[in-house]
Amino acid sequence: MLKIREAIAVEGRYDKNTLSQVVDTLILETHGFGIFKDPERMALLRRAAEKRGLIVLTDSDGAGFVIRNRIKSAIPGQYLKHAYIPDVYGKEKRKRQRGKEGKLGVEGMSPAVLEQVLRRAGATFLDQGEAREQEPPLTKADLFAAGLTGRPDSAQRRLALLKRLELPEHMTANALLEVLNTCYTREEALLFLEEK
Repeated sequence: MLKIREAIAVEGRYDKNTLSQVVDTLILETHGFGIFKDPERMALLRRAAEKRGLIVLTDSDGAGFVIRNRIKSAIPGQYLKHAYIPDVYGKEKRKRQRGKEGKLGVEGMSPAVLEQVLRRAGATFLDQGEAREQEPPLTKADLFAAGLTGRPDSAQRRLALLKRLELPEHMTANALLEVLNTCYTREEALLFLEEK
């Protein structure tokens, strides 16, 4: 398993499943065109990009380029790297028929091809010693203990934290938890929860 410093943005869960068998890093889904209507997802991509860098790995069809361009327009270029899969015509095993353009997506690529496109994009591969020790993630119980869920004033407390972190005010508690776990160390996240 290859360890990569940057987070990787892919279109959907099948892409994420395929890629997670090749690399050990944070893999975030855009939910296809859902990224256009989901400011919380875009905020998460932006925060991950600012903290560790972001590699955009979308399909090579027209839809993949529309999604890629949306991310490019929302996140400064200094935080982005672009990985492009080759045009390979065919059909993914799970599908009944080919896609509109007849090309395989990220999920249809072999591990060797995925490694090659990530290397070509300039991904930062880490030695085992360089990889951060896996810390236990924060849980909903941590949010509850900090008063961010389950109390009459939880929404106000959560809103104050979202403002401090410069995240969208409509972000749910679950989305906040995902940001805290993916963009900060456990120590940093716990400090945010302790601040009043």
